[in-house]
Amino acid sequence: MLPGGHIVPRLVVCLIALLTAVALTPGATAADVKVMISAGFFNVYKELGPAFEASTGNRLVTTRGPSIGDSPEAIPTRLARGEETDVVIMDGAGVDLLDKRELTRPGSRVPLAESFIGMVVRAGQPKPDISTMDALRKTLLAAKSIAYSDSSSGTYLSTIGFKKLGVADEISGKSRKVPGPPSGEPVAAVVARGEAEIGFQQVAELMHVSGVDFVGTVPSDIQPPTLYVGALSRNSQHPEAATTLLHFLSSAEAAAAITKAGLKPLPAH
Repeated sequence: MLPGGHIVPRLVVCLIALLTAVALTPGATAADVKVMISAGFFNVYKELGPAFEASTGNRLVTTRGPSIGDSPEAIPTRLARGEETDVVIMDGAGVDLLDKRELTRPGSRVPLAESFIGMVVRAGQPKPDISTMDALRKTLLAAKSIAYSDSSSGTYLSTIGFKKLGVADEISGKSRKVPGPPSGEPVAAVVARGEAEIGFQQVAELMHVSGVDFVGTVPSDIQPPTLYVGALSRNSQHPEAATTLLHFLSSAEAAAAITKAGLKPLPAH
């Protein structure tokens, strides 16, 4: 369950309008809305969730896990073994996987924000140039150790991005995949402790970790189009409340929290 927080009046007004728009049944009782969410959008959800709970009377019951990957905590793995949820909020590639496995409700997908892969170094260390493909290639080859996430961004870099740069074989022995929350940690935490010289992850997962300096985003040539997306699970028990949550998180009123978290807002739905 999310902790209580300050309720922003504009957000409350937005929620009231959304409740009307989705035509909830009059007299409907409050629900425990089960949410599975990956790390990249979690700070937005954590900030805005209390307004949803206060305005609707619903309670958010939250489970965290990576969007993809082979971890037992990964959202696709959780759903495949029968864990229940009303809504998933995760990387679009993860939702694509759930769609293929028929674990989501058709037509329920709501884009929430755009995300970008970035790089950090330990606080106070020189910031290497990664502004071009050649500069990033040189930085990777020169680095003594490299860390990347076990979710979508790290999977993309380790299977596609590093190959595009022509350095996959050269850096494999000094690269480390970092398991994410809930039992793991952000890549930036590993870099902050000095266990990796440079680290890659979605910007939203890097920028709020102390002990590191943000270097920048990787070049567009290896920057995959990444959206955070919400969708209802196939067996959602509270689809109306879940739909209201997703439309709230993608509304114009949520844009400030999305930007603050290191993501790019999309046109409001």
